[in-house]
Amino acid sequence: MIIETKYSGPTEINPDNIIQFDQGLPSFEEEKAFILLPFSDEPGPFYILQSTVTPGLAFAVMTPFSFFPDYEVKLSNQLLETLDITNEQDVALFTVLTLKETIEESTANLRGPIVINTARKKGKQIVMNDSGYETKHSLKQPAASGKKEG
Repeated sequence: MIIETKYSGPTEINPDNIIQFDQGLPSFEEEKAFILLPFSDEPGPFYILQSTVTPGLAFAVMTPFSFFPDYEVKLSNQLLETLDITNEQDVALFTVLTLKETIEESTANLRGPIVINTARKKGKQIVMNDSGYETKHSLKQPAASGKKEG
């Protein structure tokens, strides 16, 4: 299947990899089908969450643990049921990015992660109001060794 994408033009995708967001995403409730595309040819934590219907609708997202290793999300029983999650290994977490000129100026929305059941291809963006996380956490390059130099 070929879809038109915001950043890469026509792109071939496997329809089996389409993720269904039954309630859409906040402010885009009518958009229910997305696909995760690699951000670049190099492996890394960054992806594009592309609508399969609307070419101009795509979000830069990332797996948060490279930049925020202590990041925690508590999944409610209702969410586990909604997404048919029965196995912890089937859960993938992504945070929406606001990209700026440099990665250090860019931010991640840790308050509103996207939770995906990778086995069932179901997703939902949740809001963690009482978490202490903000919608704009600065991205700092992770230290290769995990230690700060100084």
